[in-house]
Amino acid sequence: MPYPPKFDPQRGSRGRGVTNLPQGGRKGEPPPWPVPGLLNDDTRLLWGQLWSSPQAAAWERMGVATCREVARYCRLLIVAEGEGARAADHAQATALADRLGLTPKAMRLLLWQIASDEVAEKRQEATGARKRIRAVG
Repeated sequence: MPYPPKFDPQRGSRGRGVTNLPQGGRKGEPPPWPVPGLLNDDTRLLWGQLWSSPQAAAWERMGVATCREVARYCRLLIVAEGEGARAADHAQATALADRLGLTPKAMRLLLWQIASDEVAEKRQEATGARKRIRAVG
């Protein structure tokens, strides 16, 4: 099986560009829960966390169908992390995490990268330099 092309953020891969995801994650409220009657406190918390992730910005661009996939992942992950979880539960949760771009390998294959906040990095560098400078007198 051939390996995917090496990731090059400058060129992309095979003519396709890289999609930059916001480092701070998706802003705003999560979409409404798409599956009636299957929402509890654990699911609500995980739903909110997933929709504030950087990947959620890409999901939002994909459309409404992704909401159901993310909801299914929420339910599977809670089952997989609970007592009595089976190997099949873990496998399904892992496969869906890959499809949703939640793993580093999946992000590479989807050509997604989390954009660096260059302004914050420069500000950090400047602050660090100011701390090293001392007045001599």
